[in-house]
Amino acid sequence: MTIKSLPWTGDDAADRLLAESPLALMLGMLLDQQVKMEWAFRAPYLLQERLGTELDAPSIAAMDPEEFVGHFVEKPALHRFPGSMGKRAFALCEAITEDYDGRPEKIWQEAADGADFYKRLKALPGFGEAKARIFVAIVGRRLGEGPDGWEEQAADWASIADVDTHEKIEDIREAKRLAKEKATPPA
Repeated sequence: MTIKSLPWTGDDAADRLLAESPLALMLGMLLDQQVKMEWAFRAPYLLQERLGTELDAPSIAAMDPEEFVGHFVEKPALHRFPGSMGKRAFALCEAITEDYDGRPEKIWQEAADGADFYKRLKALPGFGEAKARIFVAIVGRRLGEGPDGWEEQAADWASIADVDTHEKIEDIREAKRLAKEKATPPA
């Protein structure tokens, strides 16, 4: 299944980039913490504009780390915590370059199965259990490219992987708020 857009940012060009560039998609997932989903997933598009070239893990990994982080810190910042998230994005590009020949799609395309895909994601900088499970769901549900057994590893809670129209982001945000309320005991 080839998709033309992931409608998560409210910006057509940024949404197309997420569908066309596995690295943009992974960077958006990496940045999806402590900022709005739309902001996190739009950041790779803004980063590409600032770099003046297509997003490419080996090219980024070859950059001076401080120069790369400078693109995150530049106003408007690409994240609420631009310095630390810029370093984490750089580390992700280094890992993809070293372990997957600079091709992020190899993480799922060459995985033996869903469990291997999940394990590969968890080994990446910035991808803990929740991010890894959500990303498995994105690749399986939205891209239609999950390896056999991806469903058992995918997030089983409301996440960006469930968003097929920009309007559904508010539904996911509300589901996350309700889940947080339910998990927090009253004072």
